[in-house]
Amino acid sequence: MSLKSDWSMWNPINFSDEPGPSDTRGKRESGVPVEETLSSCALRQDVLKDPVSTSCALRQDVLKDPVSTSCALCQDVLKDPVSTSCGHWFCRQCITSYWEQRPPSGDPSCPQCGGRSRPRAGLQTASQTSSVRAERGLQEVLDEHRLSLRRRCERVTEGTDQSETLLNSIFTELYITRGQSEEVNTQHEVRQLETASKKEPLHDTPIKCQDIFKASPDQQTPIRAVLTNGVAGVGKSFSVQKFTLDWAEGLGNQDVSLVIPLSFRELNLIKGEQYSLLRLLHVFHPTLQKVTAEQLAGCKVLLIFDGLDESRLSLDFRKKKVVSDVSQKSSVNVLLTNLIRGKLLPSALLWITSRPAAANQIPPECVDRVTEVRGFTDAQKEEYFRRRSSDEGLSSRIISHIKSSRSLHIMCLIPVFCWITAAVLDHMLTTDQRGELPQTLTDMYSHFLLVQTRRKKQKYEEGHETSPQQLTEADRELLLKLGRLAFEHLEKGHIMFYQKDLQRCGLGVTEALVHSGVCTEIFKRESVIFQKTVYCFVHLSVQEFLAAVYLFHCYTSRNKKVLKDFLKKDWPYKNSKIRDQEYPSLDVFLKGAMEKSLRSRNGHLDLFVRFLHGLSLESNQRLLGGLLGRTDNRPETIQRAISNLKEMNSGDPDKSINIFHCLTEMRDLSVHQEITEFLKSGNRSEERLSEIHCSALAYMLQMSEEVLDELDLSQYNTSEEGKRRLIPAVRNCRKATLADCGLSETECEVVASALKSDPSHLRDLDLSHNPLQDSGVERLSPALKSPACRLEALSLSDCSLSEISCSALASALKSNLHLRDLDLSGNALRTQEWSV
Repeated sequence: MSLKSDWSMWNPINFSDEPGPSDTRGKRESGVPVEETLSSCALRQDVLKDPVSTSCALRQDVLKDPVSTSCALCQDVLKDPVSTSCGHWFCRQCITSYWEQRPPSGDPSCPQCGGRSRPRAGLQTASQTSSVRAERGLQEVLDEHRLSLRRRCERVTEGTDQSETLLNSIFTELYITRGQSEEVNTQHEVRQLETASKKEPLHDTPIKCQDIFKASPDQQTPIRAVLTNGVAGVGKSFSVQKFTLDWAEGLGNQDVSLVIPLSFRELNLIKGEQYSLLRLLHVFHPTLQKVTAEQLAGCKVLLIFDGLDESRLSLDFRKKKVVSDVSQKSSVNVLLTNLIRGKLLPSALLWITSRPAAANQIPPECVDRVTEVRGFTDAQKEEYFRRRSSDEGLSSRIISHIKSSRSLHIMCLIPVFCWITAAVLDHMLTTDQRGELPQTLTDMYSHFLLVQTRRKKQKYEEGHETSPQQLTEADRELLLKLGRLAFEHLEKGHIMFYQKDLQRCGLGVTEALVHSGVCTEIFKRESVIFQKTVYCFVHLSVQEFLAAVYLFHCYTSRNKKVLKDFLKKDWPYKNSKIRDQEYPSLDVFLKGAMEKSLRSRNGHLDLFVRFLHGLSLESNQRLLGGLLGRTDNRPETIQRAISNLKEMNSGDPDKSINIFHCLTEMRDLSVHQEITEFLKSGNRSEERLSEIHCSALAYMLQMSEEVLDELDLSQYNTSEEGKRRLIPAVRNCRKATLADCGLSETECEVVASALKSDPSHLRDLDLSHNPLQDSGVERLSPALKSPACRLEALSLSDCSLSEISCSALASALKSNLHLRDLDLSGNALRTQEWSV
């Protein structure tokens, strides 16, 4: 084929596998073998440094045979080929060096024919030599940055293990989510995991990590900013690391010139200081110190900000201070808000990761795509446990046990919890330790604490295997210090700690890291600028467990000050000076802790209080030995605590479900068994359900693999409060009849979450005879216009709709494409109030 034909331009001919005469002279700087360069250097622009000059060279008729063409100066294969006006070809570096070494005498001469020659296309003038050098200098900096990122990202450690593993072997997938940019999920993350475990892959659009900036076919505008959500420990940072590694290795997003990962953990260290964006990048990535403001503006840059939920910066998007120059100094939070708003370096791509509760800090209009890291699928869970053990029988037993416990199976969505579970079950199944395997979360974390302290004993103290009592006594002081750290910062909502926080609890850095096995160093900057180190527990749930251990110890040791500060108005003896000298029994203490957690707006104490109830059992106290101290856990005391849970009223149907979980941690399965029998029976309308029964039923219906055809509250024989506790089951049904049940704002919020969840199963909703009021309609309206809402029939008869309610509903229903049947009878509507 002629070299001028289109076919040979894009499909270079494989002339020969034999090495040519000049093959032994070396390889290109890019690392491409000379054999490959000889056969395709003039055709493959990807192996050349200057694709523009290569294209020009391809249009010159004098280049008849690219295989035999060589530079007249170095006699080697052409590198970055350019020609003079007299038609002779040279490597650009060779001809530039030749001209620099000759005295200036007008136009440069051609070393081939001696003639005065001007370079073609203006690419070889001596006046542009400095520009060429600058480009090459920038490329060298970028190459060094790639290498630095590759070394940093290719290996990771898991949990507190010191051995490293390849990131590619443990990476989990990303899934696109819809609608999350407009709502904030304030539920406890264990509850969010339960919801995620119910999502069906058929309703999700999977997306590879490399493709998060690629626009979908129906998207008209390019994607500039991506927000990725995910609960703690689910793999957001690993996803960032995977993306960065792929780019550094040349496997993805090669249209991006520069990827710059930054974490909010790092940015917290310079809170309150003044930096320019350019200086910020130089500080955190020393390999980029030679990059100038002009070069940064000319590159296609991707800035990754990992861990928004860990930020201690104040991102206030209401402030209009504009920073548009990368060299202009400002506070870090102002720099970030201007970057996100597109005022500073508007050409840059942005990727921000966060836990769901913190994601609302970013205005929706600043985000082009929202994604969610879900963690392990069921198949990936099994693969994880099989990969960890060469013993097929052992891994099969572990997988079988995980599947037998709903709570453990759900938690294994998180890779870190899989590591915790594997550490416990590996130890229990490969030693002579007797007793049943952990069934509850409290059981699992109690065993995890023992396994980690045993490993510490054997590794650092060369001790022999001891009983749990002896082991925890030896580590009692250290674990309680860690518990205090966990408890005090859980109250504040902090998951990151600094050295001063450890010192306040009497902890030394060495003992916290080396001797505990549960607290790990996560960031240490080897720079004279930063002398701070950031710490956290391997997972938020470990912090919650140790916090519960500490508070339970304070109870058994009669530390009244800590208890009163925690319980505050739930302290039972606050109104009597005489009775203030009394001390609450175990059931009274647990009741106060439960009532406090139920009032929490975002449920941040939910798992903590579950652990607290689990620790009240004699079996767990015996397992943890002297760590918890002695308490009154006689059967009658435990039974009173269980009765308190069953009689407790939260006022929030979703929060009431955590009461049911606390019963499970106390190993009271009576409610679960009774509801199982109720579902099997044929006389559901006759059997009386208590309120705790309704909470349990709502949970079981939500978690069922089968979608309920209809939830009709009138069919259940229970109290008005019991009916309200059943409402969360609307998330897993096709038709919901919630007529005349006194819906409040809280219950309307539950229904709204069912309408905008992904997937949303609800198709028919009857809310008739409920005085919704304006506040209730305000909760429902955004959900009715959510892209996830598939509602086809809606009854709002006799709901006392006001003018404001009508306006809100009219606005919402204008964008609802699925609604076919709307019942507004019994409302005193006027024409001007209702116009859809």
